[in-house]
Amino acid sequence: MPRLLSKERITAVPGFNRWLVPPVSIAIHLCIGSVYAWSIYNPALIRVFGVVTPASDDWSLGDVVWIFTVAIIFLGLAAAFAGKWLEEVGPRTVGVVAAACWGGGYLIGGVGIVQHQLWLIYLGYGVIGGCGLGLGYVSPVSTLIRWFPDRRGMATGMAIMGFGGGAMIAAPLKESLIRWFYEPPEYLGTVGSVDLVTEAGRRYVELAGQLREVVVVGANDIVNMIVPGPEGVYLLGTGSIGVAQTFFAIGILYFVVMMIAAFSYRIPAPGWKPEGWRPPNAAHRARRMISANDVDIDQALKTPQFWQLWIVLCFNVTAGIGVLSVARTMVTEIFGTTLPGIVDGAFAATYVVMISVFNMVGRFFWASVSDFIGRRATYWIFFALGIALYVSIPYSAQQVSVSPNVVWLVYFYAATMVIFTMYGGGFATIPAYLADVFGTRYVGGIHGRLLTAWSVAGYFGPVAITSLRQNAISEAIQDLSSAVDPQVFAATFGAGLDQLAVLVENQTVTIAKLMDIAPAGTVDPTSGLYNATMYLMAALLAIALVCNALMRPVHAKHHM
Repeated sequence: MPRLLSKERITAVPGFNRWLVPPVSIAIHLCIGSVYAWSIYNPALIRVFGVVTPASDDWSLGDVVWIFTVAIIFLGLAAAFAGKWLEEVGPRTVGVVAAACWGGGYLIGGVGIVQHQLWLIYLGYGVIGGCGLGLGYVSPVSTLIRWFPDRRGMATGMAIMGFGGGAMIAAPLKESLIRWFYEPPEYLGTVGSVDLVTEAGRRYVELAGQLREVVVVGANDIVNMIVPGPEGVYLLGTGSIGVAQTFFAIGILYFVVMMIAAFSYRIPAPGWKPEGWRPPNAAHRARRMISANDVDIDQALKTPQFWQLWIVLCFNVTAGIGVLSVARTMVTEIFGTTLPGIVDGAFAATYVVMISVFNMVGRFFWASVSDFIGRRATYWIFFALGIALYVSIPYSAQQVSVSPNVVWLVYFYAATMVIFTMYGGGFATIPAYLADVFGTRYVGGIHGRLLTAWSVAGYFGPVAITSLRQNAISEAIQDLSSAVDPQVFAATFGAGLDQLAVLVENQTVTIAKLMDIAPAGTVDPTSGLYNATMYLMAALLAIALVCNALMRPVHAKHHM
C-alpha cells in the first residue's frame, strides 16, 4: 500500500497530457466543496423533532451553524499540516486520507442526528470531516501550479473552481434527498378544533388520557416548512425530517468519488516544463511583482508579506463565509414575508445553487484575469467593489419591508452574486499570489499554512452573523410584544406577556407568530435582521484593502 500511494508511483511518464490532471482535481473539490451548501441542512436540523416547525427540544440555528464553523476551522488546521506533508508524500496519499475523513465524517454525523447527539455531528462532520476538507483542498493546488507554470492563475482557478461549484451539485442533491426521505408528522387539525394546553412554555393536547406535546404551524410559518402543509396542530414524535438518511447516502457517495479521483493523480517529473515555454523576463516580473527566487516554508512566516496576505484572505473570507453559512435562511427571512408568492423554500434552495454557480465562475474568471492585470490589482477590485455592495444591502432590505417590490429582490440577488464571484476569486487567486511573492518551490506548504486564515474566518464569520441576528431577533420580539394586545397574546399562546421569556426560549413565540396577531400596518422586522452584519463585513474589507495596498516584494535576505 505505501508503494501504491507513493510519489514515485504517480510521476507522469514523458509525453503525458497535462490536461488530464485538472478533471481529477475538480472531482475532489466538487465533493468537498459541498460544504458551501451547508445552509441546506439548517432548516432540517432545527426541525428534527418538530419536522414542520422547530419544537422545544430542537436545536437552534446557532447550534447547527457552529457545525459548519468547526468544519471550516479544522479545514484550515488540517491544511496547515498537510501542506508540508503533501510535499513529502504526494497528492495521492493525501487524497486517500481526505476521502476517508470526509466520507466517514458524514456517516458519524448521521449517527449523531439519529441519536440527537449534537457532539457527534461536531465530531463527525466538523472535526473529522473538516480534516478531510483541508487535506482534499491542498492536494491539487501545488500539483497544478507545477503542471501550468505558464498560467498560474488559471491553474489554481481550475483546481479551486470545483470547490466553489460543489454546492451547485450538492444543494439540489441534498434538497432532493431530504424530501425523498421526508415523512410528515401526524396532523391533528386546526388550532380552533383542538384543545391546546400550555405548560412551562410548551404546547400540549390530551390524547387517550395523556398529554402529548405538539407544535403549532401558523400562516407565517408555512413559507419555512420543508414540505408545505396546512396550518394547524401537529403531533410531536411522528414523521421524519429525512436529514439523517441524507447524511448516510451522501457520505458513501463522496467517499467513492474521491477515492477514484485520488488514484488518478499524476505529478510532473523533476525539471519538467511545458513545451516551448520560457519563464517571464525581469521587466515582466517587476511589473507584476513576480519573484524569481524561492522562500522556504518556515522562512515565509517571518516575512510581513505572509501576514499581510493572511489578513487579506482572512477578512475576505470572513465577509463571505458568514453569509454562506445562513444563505438559505437569510434570503427567506429578508424576502419570505414581504414577497411570499416569489420567495419560498424552492426559491431559497435555488438561491444557494446560484451562489455556488457564481462562486465557481468567479474562481476561474478572476484567477484568469489576475494573469493579465496582476494579483494585487485583482484584490483592489475585490475590496473596493465589495465594500460598496455590502453597504448597499441593508438599504434594499429596508426598502422591501416598507414597499414590497420585486426590484429590491433583483438588486439583492445581483449584489450578492457579484460578492460571491469575488469571494471565490479570492480563494482561487491567493495560491498564485503566493507563488508570485514566495516562488513556486514550496507554494503548497506555504498555501497550507496561510489557510489557517480560513479557520479564523470560519469561526468569526458565522459567529458574527448569528450573534448579530439573534440580537436583532430579541429586539424585534420585544418591540412586537409591546405592540400586540395583551388579551390577544394570552388567547393565542395560552400564557400572558409576563411569561414571554419562557415562551421565546421554547420557540412557542417567534417573530412570525407575533406578526400573526400584530396590529394592522405593523412592519415586519425580519428583513432587517442582517443589517448590522453587512456593515461589519464592509469594515473588514476596508482593513484588507489597506493590507493589499501595502504589499511589496519579499526582501532578499529571506530568499533561499
